[in-house]
Amino acid sequence: MMEKGLKIVTIGGGSSYTPELMEGFIKRYNELPIKEIWLVDIEQGKEKVNIDAKMSQRMWDAAGYDVKVHVSFDRREALKDADFVTTQFRVGLLEARIKDERIPLSYGMLGQETNGAGGIFKAFRTVPVILDIVEDMKELCPNAWLINFTNPSGMVTEAVIKYGKWDRCIGLCNVPTIAMMKEPIALNVDPNELIYQFVGLNHFHWHKVYDKDGNDLYPEIRKRAAEKNATEKHDDMVRFEYIKRLGYYCTESSEHNAEYNPFFIKAKYPELIEKYNIPLDEYPRRCIKQIAEWEEEKNNILKDGKITHERSREYASHIMEAVVTNQQMPV
Repeated sequence: MMEKGLKIVTIGGGSSYTPELMEGFIKRYNELPIKEIWLVDIEQGKEKVNIDAKMSQRMWDAAGYDVKVHVSFDRREALKDADFVTTQFRVGLLEARIKDERIPLSYGMLGQETNGAGGIFKAFRTVPVILDIVEDMKELCPNAWLINFTNPSGMVTEAVIKYGKWDRCIGLCNVPTIAMMKEPIALNVDPNELIYQFVGLNHFHWHKVYDKDGNDLYPEIRKRAAEKNATEKHDDMVRFEYIKRLGYYCTESSEHNAEYNPFFIKAKYPELIEKYNIPLDEYPRRCIKQIAEWEEEKNNILKDGKITHERSREYASHIMEAVVTNQQMPV
């Protein structure tokens, strides 16, 4: 892979996550000598993927690297000789995802997209598509790694490994990196001064936090979490209750943490929804807000406006670096 330069293919290239993915690649270019990137999408997403490609190419050009960004609506054309493939698509688009959430909720059942009734129905639509992609990879890029962000990530990744017979596959969620960006703010420290130890991937991910001198920061995290839950309503109440009851921080969002265990959403105790501020039906609202924000960003890009992108701890590029360099994943 190193001699010819890496080829990376992103299926679902019109995703709002694409710019962050590019930033991760740029940040690690010395370890990931990329030569070409292909953004693949469906014709219905043509405008969005073309904007993502334009933004991505500008980011690479501004960084001074000779990397070409291509757009394709032919998956097989893009996959030929790929080294890494990322998947980040939504079969049925947002309309189907909203139904996944709201129909189960109307019957008193969870509609989240990673588990429960909503996750199962999303899997029914998604697994056949991901297995078709794997069959193309077996023919066109048999040595590639597949890094899957597509939800329900656990089910999709299991299907790829178990039924697609493709073991070079990792399922990810970027929520752990979001949590890692929140903690420095909560602790009032520079994020570069924190050291993490991880257990788990995907949607059930735990970690320990130390300062640059190796001191355990959990006593302070536990204290602040307990104080915040006792004094105000906020978006992390379930996650902070985990710290109180289990001792450690599960980086997944409170809406998913409430989904993954039987403690918070209970028919006989509906008051827990209010007590822990559990955000049922939150995901569709968030997506609608993101689409509106993207429209504003798109219009600025089309007017040749300035493109900015904040540094992050983008996850997929970490794993690709570990594969290429055969070193432990950096944090």
